[in-house]
Amino acid sequence: MNFPLYIAKRYIFSRSKNNAINIINRIASMGIIVGTMALFVVLSVFSGLKVFSLSFTNEIDPDLKITSTYGKSFLITPDQENQIKKIDGVVLYTKIIEERVLFLFKDKQQVTYLKGVDRNYPVVNDIKKKLFNGDWLKPDTYQVVIGYGIAQDFSMGILDFENPLQIFAPKPGKGAIENPEEAFNKTDVLPVGIYSISEDLDSKYVFADIGLAQELLMYKPNQISGIEFHLKEGANERAISDKLNTIFNNKITIKNRAQLNESLYKMLNTENIVVYLIFTLVIIVALFNLVGALIMMILEKKGNLKTLFNLGTEISSLRKIFLLQGTLLSVFGGIIGLILGIILVLLQQRFELIMITPTLAYPVVFSLENVLIVMGTIVSLGFVASLIASSRVSKKLLD
Repeated sequence: MNFPLYIAKRYIFSRSKNNAINIINRIASMGIIVGTMALFVVLSVFSGLKVFSLSFTNEIDPDLKITSTYGKSFLITPDQENQIKKIDGVVLYTKIIEERVLFLFKDKQQVTYLKGVDRNYPVVNDIKKKLFNGDWLKPDTYQVVIGYGIAQDFSMGILDFENPLQIFAPKPGKGAIENPEEAFNKTDVLPVGIYSISEDLDSKYVFADIGLAQELLMYKPNQISGIEFHLKEGANERAISDKLNTIFNNKITIKNRAQLNESLYKMLNTENIVVYLIFTLVIIVALFNLVGALIMMILEKKGNLKTLFNLGTEISSLRKIFLLQGTLLSVFGGIIGLILGIILVLLQQRFELIMITPTLAYPVVFSLENVLIVMGTIVSLGFVASLIASSRVSKKLLD
């Protein structure tokens, strides 16, 4: 048997004659357990908040989206569409047109995005789940679906035949315009549905048929501003992106869901890292108790250590006893803290113990990644703390 490990385990499970040392050991153990539990619970909460925040944008964000690198729009040929359909991993795609235009309703006006979509759009993005009122627009009509924020700003309902929503789109071209009324293409549309996703998105888009958008913006029948893709689960994004670049001669920009919401992902990841560092600092402070407990143990066992040294045990082996003792305490405390943290997280998921609002529970996500991060942090910091304490064992101390 490993001699230092045998002695270290004896020291862990045996009570000291000095009651003060027993109390310090309990405090050190409790610090590790509570710190581990708190770190795991907080990371699980932030994982839940991340999933909750992204759930809003994921409703209308595709798996992949391509846009033109050299302008607002590009042309797509029937041959290119046939090649896209043959790409392995692509379930469905939808052609879109996005442009900022002016919306006018009664005496109110607002500039926001008109998004022209084809009949595949609600299948690729499943936006029908987010309809707050009414129905989705029918293809080849002058119907639109507006956001809840726009509906509030305009004090607008749906199916208002007496007061249509007007759209003004600037005409393409160069040079001075003598008559301002001739600078815009205008059409009246009928809101038939209202969607509700999040505060920002509810005021961003007005969905219309792609043919209507092409007519307003004076686009050609095969002229679009982007294509959105729904991919098979586990599909190779890199391989699909390479094939799309080949089809469009590297004249397109391809973004996945994370890249489409780059600022949101960065903010959520930064918050997660900051919280992890703060609670790691709390654990470091708690591990000072472990250093103190080990040093007190070294002083109490000084006579035993001197006997072992005189029997031929090297100083490095004596140090290893307390290094292993502190590391084992960290491992045992970490495991107990993780078990308690996992129980709390699972209870919150199952019974919704803590609520943000009367109808919304605090989101938490159990993740094996968080388990590994917490355990790795506790064991690493516990090893460093034990190494610092065990360095107190020296020939000078024994003499």
